Amino acid sequence: MAEAAAVKPESRRTEKIGNVVSTKMQKTIVVEVEMRKTHPKYKRVIKLSKKFYAHDEQNSARVGDVVRIRESRPLSKLKRWTLEEVVRRSSLPQHEELPQPAV
Repeated sequence: MAEAAAVKPESRRTEKIGNVVSTKMQKTIVVEVEMRKTHPKYKRVIKLSKKFYAHDEQNSARVGDVVRIRESRPLSKLKRWTLEEVVRRSSLPQHEELPQPAV
């Protein structure tokens, strides 16, 4: 009985792993998750992708990173996911914002 109490119950919130597509918003990233499904009639494997808006509190994710996101309460109209961890960093050079010349 003591062993059962020590085991932490697993969370019911789903997790997904995907690629960061956009980081142009503050504290928000867009993650594209790729799924493989079999066509019901033709039995051929099809690649489907879906974009999820996720909350990134520290703005730590960059475009091209592979990240894990977890389901959460609604944070805005589109955001229902939070960034759990960056699984793999992108090897792409980070885009630096250049100041616009005054006219």
